[in-house]
Amino acid sequence: MEVNSEANARRIGLVEGCFGSAGQPLAVPGRVLVGEGVLTKACRKKPKPRQFFLFNDLLVYGNIIINKKKYNKQHIIPLEEVKLKSVEDEVHFKNGWLICTRGKSFAVYAATASEKQEWMAHINKCINDLLKKSGKKASAEHAAVWIPDSEANTCMHCKRVQFTLVNRRHHCRKCGLVVCNGCSSRRILLPAQSSKPLRVCSSCFDEFSKTASSADLTSKESKGTDSSGEEDSDDEESNGAIQGEESPDLEWAGSPGISRPPRSSNRFTLCKP
Repeated sequence: MEVNSEANARRIGLVEGCFGSAGQPLAVPGRVLVGEGVLTKACRKKPKPRQFFLFNDLLVYGNIIINKKKYNKQHIIPLEEVKLKSVEDEVHFKNGWLICTRGKSFAVYAATASEKQEWMAHINKCINDLLKKSGKKASAEHAAVWIPDSEANTCMHCKRVQFTLVNRRHHCRKCGLVVCNGCSSRRILLPAQSSKPLRVCSSCFDEFSKTASSADLTSKESKGTDSSGEEDSDDEESNGAIQGEESPDLEWAGSPGISRPPRSSNRFTLCKP
């Protein structure tokens, strides 16, 4: 594909237009739109469809407002820090893999096994080409994948506290476990994720304490208001159902509340030169 081709520039312009003023500019010299498609992303509360765009140096995704026309909640991930890891199929979740970065890691699911292979192959090729061109090494540090709320009825640390409307779920930013407030009252600095101290479970704090100095503990420990923002922005719904396509089925593979994976019409589409 010609990097500065008119077709490529037009495609990138269309992506920018779909995100509107809320999105960041994507047209820069040398950037190529490789492909796009809809994947089901594992969010904190439940899996949800998200539009993904693969560039030769970025992975961009957002919430679908009007299918193929309008998106919001734009997220931009530099491919230099991405590592993919295949996920084994389960009863209700198939064709998935992890997208791991220094700041955030999460699972996505394709509609078919072949689509999963296609996505992973193209993303890995872009990562390898980018690292080879830049001479940089792949990132060795990645954020933990959050355990979904639905998988924990009790604290995964103390095994005693049951979650209710009063006893809320929290996530350790270091290991991703779902824990109660009492088991996650400490905070430490995780520079790759935030410039402010983040909530961690007691085990991760104790592990951190072994290598940190007393001064580090004093400056990095905080029992105040959670500065990281507990909610996952991907859990925010669009207003109403996604327009421009059929309403998604509320049940998939017999599991209540889990949206059906993207239909074949939204599968990964490789951009032509």
